[in-house]
Amino acid sequence: MDYQRVEGGREYVARLEHGADWRGQIEDFADAEDIDAAFFLGLGAVQDASLLFYDQDEQEYYPVEFDEPFEVVPAVGNISWLGEERFAHTHVALSREDGSVVAGHLDTATTFAGELWVREFETSLEREHDPVTDLDLWPL
Repeated sequence: MDYQRVEGGREYVARLEHGADWRGQIEDFADAEDIDAAFFLGLGAVQDASLLFYDQDEQEYYPVEFDEPFEVVPAVGNISWLGEERFAHTHVALSREDGSVVAGHLDTATTFAGELWVREFETSLEREHDPVTDLDLWPL
C-alpha cells in the first residue's frame, strides 16, 4: 500500500441545486473554491442516474442507465486533478421505493435534493495512469 499523510484544511457544507448534475456541481464547487484535494460525503435524492461499471478483465467502463427517482444513501468520493480538470471521483448507493439498491461509480445524475460535506486537504493530488489496472489513480 502506498500512502501519504495529509493535513486537513477548510471544511464546507453545501446544498446541491435542484435539476443540476450531482457530480458536475461538486467539480464546479472545487473550481470556485480552488480545491486541489478533498474528501466528501453526500446524501439526498436524484431523478435519474448513469453509473459506470469497470470490467476488470476487459479494463473498460460500461454505462448502466436508470431513468427513475432514487434516494442517495450515500454518495462518497474525493476531489483531485485528472489532467487539466478537477475530478470528483464519486461512488453512490441509490435506493428505490421498494428498498432495493443499485450502486456504483457515478457518471451523471440529476439532483432532486442534495446535501454535501467537503473536507479539503492541504495538498494537491493529481491522478496518473496506472498500467496494471488501466485506471487513473493517485501516485502516492
